[in-house]
Amino acid sequence: MPLPASPYETAVWSTATIQPDYLIKIGDCKYSVPYEFIGKKVDIRATENSIEVFYHNNRIASHVRRLYSPEPIYVPEHMPENHRKFLEYNTDSFLDWGMNVGPSTLIVVKHFLYMHKVEQQGYKSCASLMKLADRYGTERLENACIKALSYTPSPSLKNISTILKNGQDKVAVASSSASNKESSKYGITRGASYYEGGDRL
Repeated sequence: MPLPASPYETAVWSTATIQPDYLIKIGDCKYSVPYEFIGKKVDIRATENSIEVFYHNNRIASHVRRLYSPEPIYVPEHMPENHRKFLEYNTDSFLDWGMNVGPSTLIVVKHFLYMHKVEQQGYKSCASLMKLADRYGTERLENACIKALSYTPSPSLKNISTILKNGQDKVAVASSSASNKESSKYGITRGASYYEGGDRL
């Protein structure tokens, strides 16, 4: 009999119940399985080079095994449609979007991206910021970012969301507009009528 085309690989079998994030953990890496199997108990076959997942003896997922990955390893087909869109995001697309909304929004986007060791960890916050823009409009989001940055150089998504929910961004803009109108009424040179009372310096 001829020898097998590929050498025999020792396999380690284990079982797991698929969690809501539809990931399994093998070593220092997490791998996706089809989201339809959330809550199901599966069998996992791990070799030096591959990961295979079985449900009722049918293979439902396979991955090339990695030694280490800071981010979960997803196969797009395993994801629900709304999660699949998340894979299309990247740092440049978020920065371009923030720049188009306004300078303060761009500062917040950069903060979300660069506060982590790995930029991808900030994608979720940036995507949530985009959802706030869809809900409240880009002008209100920019004003909310201005307001948040006036409190702290490191605003959180919760800070900005609270400002929008409470309408604090509108208050900030209204008071700022009123202040600008008051200043523009006098300008740099206030004129004789301003000093008629004699008690203004």
